[in-house]
Amino acid sequence: MKYKNIKSLLCGSLLLLSSGVILTSCTDWLDKDPDSIVAEDEAFKNYRNFQGYLEEIYNLIPNKEQANYCSAWNFGDDAVHNPEGYAHMDHQVDLGNYRNVWNNSQCWLNGDRCSLWRSSWYCIRKCNMGIANIKSLVGTDEERDLLLGQMYFFRAWWHFELICYFGGLPYIDEAFEAANIPELPRLSFQECAERCAEDFERAFDLLPLDWDDTLAGMQTSGKNDLRVNKFVALCYLGKCYLWAGSPLMKEFEKTKNGGVAQLLGAGSNGKTYDYDVAYCKKAAEALGKALDMVNKGTVKYKLAEFDYVDIYNHEKNEDAQSCFSDIFYTRGQSWLQPGSTEAIFRGLSDADASNWNNSKIFGPKVLGIVPHDNIIHHPTANLIDQYGMANGQPIYLVQNGEYVLNPLSGWDPEHPYKDRDPRFYHDIVFDGFHYVLNTENFTDAQKKLQLDYCSLYTGGAMRAVDNASSTGYFIQKLVPHQCNELDRWCYGWENGNCFHSYLPYMRLADIYLMYAEARAAMANGVSELKEKPIYCPSLSAVDAINKLRDRVNSDEYPMEHVQANLMDTREHFIDEVRRERAVELSFEGFRWCDLQRWLLLTEPPYTVKYSHEFERLEKDNWFQTHDPKDAHVGNFHKEELITRRLESKHYWFPLPDKDTYLYEGFPQNPGW
Repeated sequence: MKYKNIKSLLCGSLLLLSSGVILTSCTDWLDKDPDSIVAEDEAFKNYRNFQGYLEEIYNLIPNKEQANYCSAWNFGDDAVHNPEGYAHMDHQVDLGNYRNVWNNSQCWLNGDRCSLWRSSWYCIRKCNMGIANIKSLVGTDEERDLLLGQMYFFRAWWHFELICYFGGLPYIDEAFEAANIPELPRLSFQECAERCAEDFERAFDLLPLDWDDTLAGMQTSGKNDLRVNKFVALCYLGKCYLWAGSPLMKEFEKTKNGGVAQLLGAGSNGKTYDYDVAYCKKAAEALGKALDMVNKGTVKYKLAEFDYVDIYNHEKNEDAQSCFSDIFYTRGQSWLQPGSTEAIFRGLSDADASNWNNSKIFGPKVLGIVPHDNIIHHPTANLIDQYGMANGQPIYLVQNGEYVLNPLSGWDPEHPYKDRDPRFYHDIVFDGFHYVLNTENFTDAQKKLQLDYCSLYTGGAMRAVDNASSTGYFIQKLVPHQCNELDRWCYGWENGNCFHSYLPYMRLADIYLMYAEARAAMANGVSELKEKPIYCPSLSAVDAINKLRDRVNSDEYPMEHVQANLMDTREHFIDEVRRERAVELSFEGFRWCDLQRWLLLTEPPYTVKYSHEFERLEKDNWFQTHDPKDAHVGNFHKEELITRRLESKHYWFPLPDKDTYLYEGFPQNPGW
């Protein structure tokens, strides 16, 4: 097995920085032999050594895109792999085979190169040892606060990430010795979240807004972007409370037995709007305070600009100071880590690994356009349907477990890609999209047209299930379409282009979305959706969503605000917030956790993955002179790809069996 049991991880070896290493960045010391051990009186005696001791925690934050040479992190209804990728965890989730997580090297939850499960317990122990030894520090009050703030933050963060997937766990706040680890009972999700919140609040009180403004931080001035700060702690405090107040967690708390939350039967749409109001109020207050700081300009974070002269090729306007695409990947910027002005929390990233791990799993493998194996991670029609119209209306509404066409959307099935949300044109590769820019080496003129301008209609050259798209789409949000074999020298992954991809754990758009959801969840009536609370006097729940739509709005690609028919009830607005999350955060790994906490994971229509099937009515050469979004198609319809037979037990991943045999108070999750 690749994992140790929880007791082994809680009393694991102490990896330390030698006292002679100078702290200059988060990565300089990481070549240290991982088996080296330094005495505690050296590790904790001064700020430089102590901070070096904590640096390892930053390095152990799992990189979802680099868990293996070909990774998987989208477990919701939004993504599928083609058959060669069926061993990946997203397909195993489709099959209900959650136990596969414990021997699946492609999954960041327990992958070969990074592992949430192993790293969590190890880093929690490091935090607890550091907190226990803080009195050994010879340093200033500022240095003590910086060290403690990081340790409290990370103790909470690792616990919180664990419980999002595995449910409530013991909250470990001591560095136990191997011979004296107590049999701690599992807490419920909400009980564990309360403990996380206490530590996030401690971190908020102790950490600075900007490390560069501290005397200690000046030692690494300009290299502190990845370090946790007061704003990060506040945002995670809000997220922690929102998750605790979500329908699943409330339902588990009502049915817990002996301290372990249990869900009796599957969730239902009737409970999906049943939030814990008290927790949601706390979430809204924390997230609102964070957004008020953004509005006042007291923090460095702001929404990245969505300003493109060529949206399909992600070519930004030369006047744009930041770029939406730069949140997820950079090129031609000296290996700059992605994040732009928007990333709030990130780990470390190996730029070189971007070219091997993540740049070759999103595009077509037909004729070797994208090289290596035939593993492709592409979007479902479910995700495509979440991208609404430029007029602010969703294409479909969910009623009684079915997608029902919204008569106010104006969507035309004969022109399915016309007048869509601008983010659709940035994120999605659809029929007629100019995918390969450098096709001089194609000798067959007709084949050149079919591959140059994606033939993603039913039966098209890019619809083969084994090496192309089974759904009618590819995605280029996280990796641009120019990362292909023919364009790589000019635009793609070759080293001269300095291509670097990374997926942040939290970014500013998510704070707007969570704030809107928390405010709506606690609302007593629709009037409260437009009220601006005292802790965020510039922003209502509706304003928060419109802020994201204003970001993508332009003359060429307009995007209207939330429409009146979607604010007539609290429930309708919550539905629209959820759809906005699906679009704004698409393919970033949040969809499974969202469907889970909303009690929708086992509910139709979210259990069925679809493709879009249609006929291309335009001639192939039409796309050489026309915008593909204007294309006329025929017989546009959905077809079922897979139905996920999920039960109530699938709301949590199972724990490692060997851990559940340790003692009676650490039982397996229900149903496993």
